[in-house]
Amino acid sequence: MPGYSLPCKYCNEIIPPDSAVCPKCGKVNPLEKERCPKCRSLVEHGWVACPQCGISLRTVCPKCGQPTFLGDYCDSCGQRLTIACPKCGTEQSIINKNCVKCKKPLPGGKT
Repeated sequence: MPGYSLPCKYCNEIIPPDSAVCPKCGKVNPLEKERCPKCRSLVEHGWVACPQCGISLRTVCPKCGQPTFLGDYCDSCGQRLTIACPKCGTEQSIINKNCVKCKKPLPGGKT
């Protein structure tokens, strides 16, 4: 809703309506609803699979090793669910099978 300040979905602080990053807590996508990382369909936190493409919405956090919902952040440690390519260092989604930059295989790639 353009022109109206809204609460961040992570810290609940009121932030500008077009924020890509919350200026209060620093987390990305503070206003966007949960979406499947593969097909971008709307999903709900806690679902085990995407109803559209069928991808599992459960994963293991690459930082703490705990099971978590496949959203932007780990439910256990709060770290961003990304992985760095061991070849070129590009930070990217953990669902990628190959690096988006150098195309080398990623450890634990999903798709």
